[in-house]
Amino acid sequence: MSSNKILGIDVGGSGIKGAVVDVETGKLTVERHRIATPHPATPENIANIIKKIAGHFDYEGKIGVGYPAVIKNGIIKTATNIDKSNIEIDANELFSKITGNEVCVINDADAAGIAENSFGHGKNVGGTVLFITVGTGIGSALFVNGKLVPNTEFGHLFMHNGMIAEKYTSDLTRKSEDLKWSKWGNRFNKYLQHLELLLSPKLFIVGGGVSKKMDKFKDSITVNTPVKPAMLRNEAGIIGAAMSMATER
Repeated sequence: MSSNKILGIDVGGSGIKGAVVDVETGKLTVERHRIATPHPATPENIANIIKKIAGHFDYEGKIGVGYPAVIKNGIIKTATNIDKSNIEIDANELFSKITGNEVCVINDADAAGIAENSFGHGKNVGGTVLFITVGTGIGSALFVNGKLVPNTEFGHLFMHNGMIAEKYTSDLTRKSEDLKWSKWGNRFNKYLQHLELLLSPKLFIVGGGVSKKMDKFKDSITVNTPVKPAMLRNEAGIIGAAMSMATER
């Protein structure tokens, strides 16, 4: 396998997706393959799914994995949408052992942000850029002059009403409360105002499912910072995971 062709894996609460990525162009070289996230989502069960995806592509080589957790030096520190048995596991070591390939694990929002910052609207933008992915929860990836500040977890900020941000304005909340896009957009705007006050970013990039619906809530957004929808959509996590492995060594 060419050194610029790396398998990227995006681990989610409902599905684990992967594809071989050309990390120089940010393009998938094959159609992505998806397998449902196992239950329980233990690290061993997830590792075996990653091994199956690698086998699907007959792939041997480096694997980059975007994981829904805070990751420090390959150690899993949190477990929101995965089994609690993940906490304090050395994912790099375990996944490498089970798959038989060298594996590097990174926070999933950071992975998607890396892709967007390299091949999307964040490319060549100086200053502070904040990528926000909105879905079941809210993930974030912060870049300062192109450099990632890992594991920011801005979806867990407390809002003025005392609610955690992702409980207040995630896409899951929009659906569960049956909010109209305009009302949900007002909530999301308050969240962006909070982030704008804290970080004074040069650009917000919005990923996740809501990025495809920005026309429905853009009139509710009044922050001074430009807000743009992510360009890479559902492929960002896979691409960024592969890219993180390319730069790890």
